[in-house]
Amino acid sequence: MEREVVNPWTWQDAFGFVQGNQVGGADRFLFCAGQPSVDSEGRPVHSGDMKAQIVQALDNLETVLRDAGMSLSDVVRLNYYTTDVDGFIAAGETLGRRLAEAQCRPAATLLGISRLALPEVMVEIEATAMA
Repeated sequence: MEREVVNPWTWQDAFGFVQGNQVGGADRFLFCAGQPSVDSEGRPVHSGDMKAQIVQALDNLETVLRDAGMSLSDVVRLNYYTTDVDGFIAAGETLGRRLAEAQCRPAATLLGISRLALPEVMVEIEATAMA
């Protein structure tokens, strides 16, 4: 798979995302459901702790990717849904470090919403990956 970053500007670099990923030669596409901060039984974990919820959501996403034979480095798009945009941004260093370590530079969107399916959950991460 070949990937070309499309960035007409540089401001997004400080936030660890790109404006676009142009992909060619991909054999497989994986469209992941939103991954919230839940355990393996689907029970919410880390109520009230945004950083811990982001880590758990990423752990869950990596589990789905791994089961598909992929990793975070194959992710080309992330959508973040949160009930607390300010809290999410404040915890952004945790997210940014994890993505940088995985060499993941996705196109991304952050959406503030009134609630998620499970009231204790403050963040859900949805991904598209290609390999």
